[in-house]
Amino acid sequence: MGDPATAPRGAFVIPDTWPAASLPDIRARLCAPGMPFEMETVEIRGVPTRVWKNAPVSLAALAGKAREHGDAVFHVYENERVSFADWHKAVAALAHELRARGIAKGDRVAIAMRNLPEWSVCFFAVTVLGAIAVPLNAWWTSPELAFGLENSGCKALVCDAERWERIGPHRAECPALETVFVARSSSAPEGTERLEDVIGTPLDYAALPDHDLPGETIASDDPATIFYTSGTTGRPKGALGTHRNLATNIITSGYSGAQAALRRGEAPPEPKRRTGLIVIPLFHVTACSATLMGALFAGHTLVFMRKWDTVKAFELIEREKVSLTGGVPFIAWQLIEHPDRDKYDLSSLEAIAYGGAPSAPELVQAIWQTFGALPGNGWGMTETMATVTNHSAEDYLNRPDSCGPAAPVADIEVRAEDGVTVLGPGQLGELWARGPMVVAGYWNRPDATAATFVNGWVRTGDLARIDEEGFCFILDRAKDVIIRGGENIYSSEVENALYEHPAVTDAALVGIPHRTLGEEPAAVVYLAPGALADEAELKAWLAPRVAAFKIPVRIAFSQETLPRTATGKILKSELRKLFVPSEPA
Repeated sequence: MGDPATAPRGAFVIPDTWPAASLPDIRARLCAPGMPFEMETVEIRGVPTRVWKNAPVSLAALAGKAREHGDAVFHVYENERVSFADWHKAVAALAHELRARGIAKGDRVAIAMRNLPEWSVCFFAVTVLGAIAVPLNAWWTSPELAFGLENSGCKALVCDAERWERIGPHRAECPALETVFVARSSSAPEGTERLEDVIGTPLDYAALPDHDLPGETIASDDPATIFYTSGTTGRPKGALGTHRNLATNIITSGYSGAQAALRRGEAPPEPKRRTGLIVIPLFHVTACSATLMGALFAGHTLVFMRKWDTVKAFELIEREKVSLTGGVPFIAWQLIEHPDRDKYDLSSLEAIAYGGAPSAPELVQAIWQTFGALPGNGWGMTETMATVTNHSAEDYLNRPDSCGPAAPVADIEVRAEDGVTVLGPGQLGELWARGPMVVAGYWNRPDATAATFVNGWVRTGDLARIDEEGFCFILDRAKDVIIRGGENIYSSEVENALYEHPAVTDAALVGIPHRTLGEEPAAVVYLAPGALADEAELKAWLAPRVAAFKIPVRIAFSQETLPRTATGKILKSELRKLFVPSEPA
């Protein structure tokens, strides 16, 4: 294919010589005994499971590996540059401090902040102790943040000043919370301490003592994280992740790159340090597990932005020679379509990868034609700690509507409604997945755990088909969820908030297509006879009740109660036609 930086900008054409090897042949070669991608079978929660033999045994081992990268730059944020060695100093210093405050194995410590260098320091300072990190969604409202703290029983919290403004008034609702460190605050708010008084600012990390991490015996399947994922009804559920879950992504990502090379007849690439512009929040498994873990292992540089801005991204790509970016499809679209794109040298871009939201097949060719960069995609969920399938390079360009085949350590099946019968190639059913990336279950939710996790398998709720070569195609979601630019919006939450308005007697939320975000929420409501309300009033009503990204971009008013099936389920396909007239029934 040649150097991506100088690649032709015409439409991608599959060469006659491709693929040079089949997926089974590549797997046999790369996963052979003694190879970096060798597998072994271990028992995980009573189920024999294929795992990567050479994955780090714990996040403490991963932090030790990162320390070996020394003075190479790990984090870049505005004028702050932090090396791997200095990052490790900060992790060790905070870990020792947390231990002195009584944080022990199994305790929960929350992190709520922007993508800052402090985020990964806090995450690893917690997990190297064997404690459980609880990354909270920084976009959540005050009640949502308070729920996460209370539900997980967090003993400590590290947050930035913005998040503390939301959390502070609810501290009384979190009786287990003993210690709060606030970052980037000029003074410690009442009842908190400044994080900088413990480890300094990122610019101070170099002056910290070069201590080893606190010694703690940690097994691969010990709990490490609680990432919250909303359910279609009720409160969010905490997915209990393990050290093995997070370490698995490191080797899976490396395998994907080696597979792409062998598919085109080239040798697997030699490891080299790269620079990635990370623009999705670290409280998502896509950023934390699929990106941060691999960067620590391989010595890659991660460049952060305070918030997404396309022109700022161009400047950073040019200045830092960024080779990889993406996250969700709308990032790629904005890079492609911005009128100032040609003013910047973006030739360093080698790949633009994303997941977590629906993407248009034309985006694949657009990435190639615009940048000469290779597109990447994949499928996973919070319950699988990100990656189950990977899709990149020519395979993705050849199948732009697929999310790729399962990683060698994973299995995927499409099953019938009975949850038992496995369907054949091309048949539509519910996607099930298993492997060492599947989390241990839901925090303190045995009912939900039993319903979702079955003998090592996770039932995903996604409707899919798998072709003869093992490539997965997600066709729809059985769960009633809208994914807006990578953010999950569960319809019932917004619908329930609308029902609270005195004029609303019937309401439904639907997803409508959006070229860059994938989809956006729109609502249809039926007002009580004689009641009055307009779109602006209902949006204002929702503003304090749900996060901003969940508020419908459009609200339509029905003159009669909403259409339903014989069993009383709202016919959302009919309602969607109010916004997308061409959609088939």
